Amino acid sequence: MAVPPRVPRSSPDGSTPVRVLTVAGSDSGGGAGIQADLKTMLALGAHGMSVITAVTAQNSLGVQGAWELPAEAVRAQFRSVADDIGVQAVKTGMLATAELVETVAAQLADLSAPVVVDPVGVSKHGDPLLATEALDAVRTKLLPTATVATPNLDEVAQLTGVRVESEDDQRRAAGAVLAHGPRWALIKGGHLPGGDAVDLLADGTEEHWLRAPRHRNRHTHGTGCTLAAAIATYLAGGYEVPAAVTAAKEYVTGAIAAGFPLGAGIGPVDHGWLSERT
Repeated sequence: MAVPPRVPRSSPDGSTPVRVLTVAGSDSGGGAGIQADLKTMLALGAHGMSVITAVTAQNSLGVQGAWELPAEAVRAQFRSVADDIGVQAVKTGMLATAELVETVAAQLADLSAPVVVDPVGVSKHGDPLLATEALDAVRTKLLPTATVATPNLDEVAQLTGVRVESEDDQRRAAGAVLAHGPRWALIKGGHLPGGDAVDLLADGTEEHWLRAPRHRNRHTHGTGCTLAAAIATYLAGGYEVPAAVTAAKEYVTGAIAAGFPLGAGIGPVDHGWLSERT
């Protein structure tokens, strides 16, 4: 298995790491959401910053409760970070409501940094994390801001109506997602049958099929958050989109392989697996 690189520091003297902002919900169990994103950014050499959109009561068994923050609080967090520290890439995750989707999209619209949109609809355990009435705002407001959109198969179906059951369907799904405005679509095929986990990265002209061995490990909580955060980190480090996605997939594949049991249900991927290899 390839060992993905850490991103170079951004300042000429090497004193300051690249700055990546995650806009997402908090997972009290530490496996997904804001917590997974910040661990991923640190593991890959970035300084992670956060805008918390919602607080969840969550553990290895599922989501026991979720409470979104007021739009004003989300907007204030974003401006506080962006106006002082600055951001070199942004990753979005759980946005919960149409109002929060529109609030975040408005902040991203004038941003020059690359944006990775993980259109989180449900948790690993099937718990809803996005109101049905927010789907149109995701399509019309959020996806057009994305440098890369990273839906899983359930999210593709939610957003486009395309049901993916084969690799050929992934190509149709990519076209349907791209029609909503992102520059690139990454259609994650981890839930498809087969020996490899196959993702398709496309921009309407180029196609990149990314394959990785499927690890028989049930402890995969936080996989989608981790992948999107890793892509954002590599984009902040100056990687072009195909290279960023390839390196991020290598990182998340290693994290899945090292996933560990926690609690009575599905444990998290291991965000620190790179340090354990060195």
